[in-house]
Amino acid sequence: MEFETLVRSRRMRRSFNDVPVDRRVIEQCVDLARLSPSAGKSQGWNLVVLEGSQTEKFWSCTLPVERRSTFAWPGLLRAPVIAIALADPTAYVERYSEADKAHTGLGNGPDAWSVKYWTVDASFAVMTLLYALDDAGLGALFFAIFNGEQQLRESLGIPAHLEIIGAIATGVPDGSDAPGRSAARPSRVVSDFIHWGTW
Repeated sequence: MEFETLVRSRRMRRSFNDVPVDRRVIEQCVDLARLSPSAGKSQGWNLVVLEGSQTEKFWSCTLPVERRSTFAWPGLLRAPVIAIALADPTAYVERYSEADKAHTGLGNGPDAWSVKYWTVDASFAVMTLLYALDDAGLGALFFAIFNGEQQLRESLGIPAHLEIIGAIATGVPDGSDAPGRSAARPSRVVSDFIHWGTW
């Protein structure tokens, strides 16, 4: 698919069928995501990927059974793959403690960073992954984890120092999902984004 077509056609999908996704397809998409920009090539991001029945571990922590009957996106619960995106501050501190980066002072700890590049880089990787999944013929939804984060960490063994960026549901869309609540909001135009020369 041409890049412009991919960018203009990709959207978040919220309803899936439960057809399994070949693990090799996920691996190929992650292989593309690993090529995203990364400060100092620190590449401090990871995914915990749950497949098939394993996804219930995610939902049991974040959306208890008693709340599911009123959940706005029931088709999301059928997604055959849920990936939790994680950013690792220590990877950046360690990388910037190395000889070629030590002069920056960023190896002194996470607080030395005015911009959390582990969050930036993980976000780059997630966006690339969303495009790759779409290009592979899958639908995907990136969403925040608002509930049950600590329980999820414990259930999946996610170390406390890793920052949870969010979750990615992916699979074959079932074609029944409605646009998200924000879809009707008007989009800004190019001239709204660009400030030539000064603000």
